[in-house]
Amino acid sequence: MTIDLDPQLDLQSIRIVRAIAEAGSITGAARLLGYSQPAVSQHLQRTESRLNLPLVTRIGRSVKLTEAGQVLARHAITITSALDAAAGDLADLAGLRTGTVRLAAFPTASSTIVPRLLAAMAEAHPGVQLSYIEAQPPEAVALLRDGGIDLAVTFSYPGDRADPHRDSASGLSTESLFTEEMVAVLPAAHPLANDDVVDVASLASDRWIAGCPRCRGHLLAVCEVAGFEPTITFETDNASAVLNMVASNLGVAMLPRLALATATLPLGAVIRPHTPQSIRSIHLLANDGARRVPSVAATVSLLHRLEGSDWGLSAR
Repeated sequence: MTIDLDPQLDLQSIRIVRAIAEAGSITGAARLLGYSQPAVSQHLQRTESRLNLPLVTRIGRSVKLTEAGQVLARHAITITSALDAAAGDLADLAGLRTGTVRLAAFPTASSTIVPRLLAAMAEAHPGVQLSYIEAQPPEAVALLRDGGIDLAVTFSYPGDRADPHRDSASGLSTESLFTEEMVAVLPAAHPLANDDVVDVASLASDRWIAGCPRCRGHLLAVCEVAGFEPTITFETDNASAVLNMVASNLGVAMLPRLALATATLPLGAVIRPHTPQSIRSIHLLANDGARRVPSVAATVSLLHRLEGSDWGLSAR
């Protein structure tokens, strides 16, 4: 006899055989499953026909599992237990009782936005694990495209003619979180230190301290609008280092408000608004469809609800 076992053995057949094993009869199995007795009998017959194997033998008004039925019943315990466990895990994910979200953000967000988000997540969804890695926008976008993270917090300078964010974020889902003002940082002894607003054009003869490559690009763009090319003598993406260099009279600088949020302003430096005014935008990037994952959607929601006015941020 050729045995043609259907590889698509359906779950309902497995549940029925297990119920028969537990109840000892087709009527009892129907009662356990909430079906009619004829429906269970008919499904059992179709399964036996498809498998070309008897699963039960009828003894009077009762039934007994055959050897094939016992094999199926034995595996049914493992299968249905695994399915119940999977259903429980899915329910935990949907209910945000568990889950993992991987986030990357730029350095100045590490001491501001990220700690506030971690605290909000721990309070709202303590079962969701939020991991974090610090990365400048280009590296964060690369990690996102490679699947190494779920969300990336980046920044750009939308007024710049050559804004690399437009190209790097192409094809990704992008939302704006905040905008912030850029400010001039001058030595306290600078002739313009007491001005309410500093004209960038009046700093054409000063030495400049530049930041990360994107910040340096923005500085060049602002100075181009003001009619000059800045003389850059030092470069660092450490805001505290920039402030102390300025305080040591090594040059002037331009920084976003967020970079000043947790840095201590040295006595020898002052911060002033500048003209032409410029802003930086802070974005949230994700791959398309990522927000369908409950833990990711919850993280996005919390990010949009974060308060940042105490850092000089304006919500978008």
